[in-house]
Amino acid sequence: MIVGLRGDIVYKEPSFVHIEVQGVVYEVFISLQSFSAIGSDNVKLFTSQVIREDAQLLYGFLELGEKKLFERLLKINGVGPKVAMAICSTYTPAQFGVVINNKDMSGVKKVPGIGPKSAGRILVELSGFDAQLILSQNEAINSSFTQASEALESLGFKKDKISKALSQCTTDDTASLVKEALRLLKTF
Repeated sequence: MIVGLRGDIVYKEPSFVHIEVQGVVYEVFISLQSFSAIGSDNVKLFTSQVIREDAQLLYGFLELGEKKLFERLLKINGVGPKVAMAICSTYTPAQFGVVINNKDMSGVKKVPGIGPKSAGRILVELSGFDAQLILSQNEAINSSFTQASEALESLGFKKDKISKALSQCTTDDTASLVKEALRLLKTF
C-alpha cells in the first residue's frame, strides 16, 4: 500500500496532480484545500490508496488530519471516495469537526453530492469523531473556534448558525473569530 509520496509536480489541476517520484509519474487526486495549499513544485503528500476491481486510485493530502477524515468517511455506508473528497474540499478537518459537533445538517448538505439521508447518516456515524478532528489540528486554533462558538452561543445564537458562520471565517484568534462571525450572522 502506498501511504505517501515525495516528488516533483509535473502537472496540476484543481482535482488532481501528477507527481514524478524517481522517474515514475503518479496521478493523485487531491482536495481543493490541498490544491490551494500546494506552493512549490516539490511536494510531500500523505496518500490513501483505494483499490477497486477496475482501478487503483491514489488520494493525496498535505495534512494528516485531512487523510484521517477521508479514510473515516470511506467507512460510512454510501460514502465513496468522490463524496469524501467533496467534504475535504468544502471543509478543513477542524471546520468539519465543528459541523459534526453542532449536528449541523444544513452544513453537511452544503457539500455537493450529499442529500438529507446521507447527511443524517454522516452525522450519526461521525458523532464522537469530531473531537479527533478538532484535536488533529493546531490546539490554539481549535480552542479559539471552541471559545468563539461558546461566546456566540451565550449571546443566544443557534448552534447550526454559529457553525455555518465560523466555517466561513478566515481568522483564527478568538476575538477576531467572534467579530467576523457576528458580521456573518447578521446576514443569515
